[in-house]
This record gives sequence, C-alpha cells and structure tokens, in this order.
Amino acid sequence: MTAVTEPGAAPAAQESAKLQRHFGRFDILFFLICTIVGVDTIASVASSGGEAFTWMLVFAVVFFVPQALLFAELGSAFPQEGGPYMWTRMAFGHLAGAINNFMYWVTNPVWLGGTLAISAIAALQTFFNDGNAYGTPVVLVVSIVFIWIAVLAAVLSFQIGKWITTVGAFARFLLLGLFTVSVVVYAAEHGLHGLGASSFTPTMGGFVALVGVLLFNYVGFELPSAAGEEMRNPKRDVPFAILRSAIASFLLYAVPILGILLVLPADKVTNFGGLVDAMKSVFTVYGGSIAADGAVTLTGLGQALGDVGAVLFVLCVLTSGVTWIMGSDRALAVSGYDGAAPRFLGVLNAKLGTPVRVNVFSGVVSTLVLVLAQVITQGSAAKFFGAVLGVTISTTLISYLLIYPSLWKLRRTHPDVPRPYRMPFHRPLTIVLMVLLAFTVLQLIAPGAPFGWFGADYRPDGWKASEAGLYLATELIPVLVFIGIGVLFWALGAPTRRANALAEGREESIVFGALPESVADEGLAVE
Repeated sequence: MTAVTEPGAAPAAQESAKLQRHFGRFDILFFLICTIVGVDTIASVASSGGEAFTWMLVFAVVFFVPQALLFAELGSAFPQEGGPYMWTRMAFGHLAGAINNFMYWVTNPVWLGGTLAISAIAALQTFFNDGNAYGTPVVLVVSIVFIWIAVLAAVLSFQIGKWITTVGAFARFLLLGLFTVSVVVYAAEHGLHGLGASSFTPTMGGFVALVGVLLFNYVGFELPSAAGEEMRNPKRDVPFAILRSAIASFLLYAVPILGILLVLPADKVTNFGGLVDAMKSVFTVYGGSIAADGAVTLTGLGQALGDVGAVLFVLCVLTSGVTWIMGSDRALAVSGYDGAAPRFLGVLNAKLGTPVRVNVFSGVVSTLVLVLAQVITQGSAAKFFGAVLGVTISTTLISYLLIYPSLWKLRRTHPDVPRPYRMPFHRPLTIVLMVLLAFTVLQLIAPGAPFGWFGADYRPDGWKASEAGLYLATELIPVLVFIGIGVLFWALGAPTRRANALAEGREESIVFGALPESVADEGLAVE
C-alpha cells in the first residue's frame, strides 16, 4: 500500500511515500547481471584481438573489483532512493548533484535509441533477412517499437518490472551458454584459428582503444541502489548481490570474447556485428556452410538455432536498456523532488510507484536520437555506432568522477552511519579508480592525447586524420551542453529546495545546497 502524507508535507516526503518495496535479494542479483553484461559491446572488445582479453583481465583486477567493493559499502550504508544521485548530493551539494545526475541519466536514452537499437537491427538483419540491410522505414518502425517496449517495461511497478530484468539475465545465460557450447563443437569439428602468444601482449595502442569500452562494460554496480527505498533489505542484500554478480558478469564477458577470438579470423571481427557474425559461423556445425569468400549460410537446425540466438540477442540488448532506464530515470526523478531538477520531473505515479514522466521523457529523447541517427549518418551505421558509443561512454564515466569520491567524503562527514560492509583500502583504491577514469575520459574525447592525438593507432574506425577537429567537437560539445543543462536543472530546482527546507522547519540558506544534517529513516544521516 502507498503511504499517505499530510497536507503541506515536503515534496520529497510526498513522493517517497509512493514507493513500494518489491526488490529482493535475487531480484537485485539478476538486475545487476542484466545491467553489467551488455552483449552489444562484446564484439567491440574482441575486435582488438588477443590483447583485448589481456586488458580485460587487468581491468577486472584494478577496476572491476575495487568498484564492486566501493558500491557494496555505499549501497548498504546509504540505501536512499536515487542512489548515485543522493550519494553525490550528500557529499558535494545540490549543484554538483544536479550536473552529475543529468550526465548519468542522459547517457541512457542516447544509448537506447542509438547503440542498442542498431545492435538489435543488426541481429535481425543477419538471421531473418539473409544479412541484407533493411530499408530506412523498416529500421525506424522496428527501432521505435524496440524503444517504447523498453519504456513500457520501465513504467511498470517493480513488482512486475523486476521479472523482465530477471528474464533478461536468463536470456544472457542461454545465449552466451549456447554460443560457448557451439564454439566447443565448432573447434572439435573444424579446429581453431588460434592466436599466437604475441597477440596477447598488451600495448599502449590497445590500452587506449580498449580502456573506454572495458570500463563501460564494468560499470553498473550502483544502479539497483537508484531504487534503494524499494529494496526489502538493502543492508543485507546489496553486498550479497554485488559479489555474486561480479563473478557471473566477468565469466559472461570473458568466455564469449575468447570464443570470438578463437573462432573468427581477425579480419572478420568487427565492432559492429562481431558477436552476431560469430554466432552465425559457429551455428553452421548444426546445419549450414561457410563459403570460400566467408559468406555463411545456415540450414536446418543451424537456421533454427540462429533464429533463437537472434531473438535472445535482441532480448539481451532490450533488457540492458530497460535496466539502465529503470535506474537512471529513478535517479532523475529523485533529483526532481529533492531540488536538483525541475519539480515536474520529480513525480512518481501513485499507483505504480515509478517515475512515469521521466520514463516518457527518456522515450522521447531515445526516439529523437534514433531519427537523427538515420538522417545524419545517411546509412553509415558502423561509423555512427562508434561515435554514439564514444559519447555514451564518456558521459557515463564522467559522472563517476564524482560518484566514486563520494564514499571518501561520506566517510568523513557521516562517520556514525552504520556500515554493514566497509570497503578495504578505500583511499588508495579510490585514487586508482579516479586516475583510470580521468585518463579514460581524456582518451574518449581526444583519442591518443597527449602522446599521439588522433594518430593512426588511436583514432576510431571510420574516421580520417583530417577529421580530428570534427571528432573532438562530436565528443566535447555534447558534454559541455549536458553540463549546462545540469546547471539549468539546479536553478529550476530552487523552489523545491526551499519547499523541502521550509516543510522540515529549516531556515538556513539553500542556494548552494548547503543544509544542516539531520537524521533520517533508519538512522541515516542526510542533508
């Protein structure tokens, strides 16, 4: 049931009273697997060859594990709704929270309408259209349906919506499990192309090419905490789910990436359709053939399994979008009723307990991105894929530049908050995370800087040396615009900040979000 607030209650109290607790331990676990394991980027990693696997192992140790430890503490100690937004706001104030949260949110509708929709279309074309490209009208219709199914799933109450993300997690188990078994069968029948030991040797060029996509693959542990007040027992369940999802997610990335490297010749692995191409190749062991020119034809059981694989692939990319939309939309809605975004966005549906207005807003932005993609790229899907993925990764990772150090700051400003789990060596590990992030953001915006800016070893596929300035503008201008919108959201949130302060009987200035501390639900200290 939804709690009832008294007339004149603070906007934050009015909205948080609509939240419903439906998020259990295994719901969080499957949500995390669905969040972290993105099948759309597996081929982006494999396209860099054997050293991609080496760098994946390195970043698992120096980035993936420390990040999991960090969010196990924040998620269990500060389980307020809005998770990453609330941690940043509590640590650094409403202005920083507003800018950072908009950066965190805007990534996801762009990703849904660009990268994910295009990846789904690629799978459908490969298995259901003999590899031939669909016409623009078909692409638009299918992609728009794809986007709004994701939005509808995010609108649903967590009581129902959590089952969609659970299905998405099991779709990953089935798809990547089927692919792995098929690789083994293919290797037994045809042998492997093999990779020499030298191909696994890490290089600086490989590091620059891979650091962004690998860090992007490895983020997301904080996302379920955006629904912190919808969890049944976050203090117990968050560390449990993070530990187990970290192990499962690493394996779900590592095994298929190695399989692609072993099965496909290096020149056949592309960052756009590599996993789908690899699936089609290995499924020939069940029925089909590979011509001398590399053309793959599936028949019989091979075609049937290919069709199943395509459906599972589309379901995987769809539920990736659903989980991130669910989480980031909640964070934006919380910032709306907390005073770091327009109050209009900070409204939860009384019956569903979900941010329907923000969900629809995300759908509109995704649809605009999709339409613009078709107009601007003029059919150059691969080039657009790389550009959208780059700006998506950069805006996501930029937001972590404030989310990560919030743990350090909250240790100092809120020492008395009970911490069911404490991150070991939090100072040095946070510094490592921040250094990696800062370097990665620089490389995503200016590949190769400062030692080989936009050189042949660093610039993205499809871009010419003469297009360095255009690429820089493509990456940098959107980020600056997003920062400006974050400042605007903060300014528009001033009346809500005043209303929250007045309703709670506080009189200090809230111009920069500097409010006195008070003790909130379950003994949590918040601004």
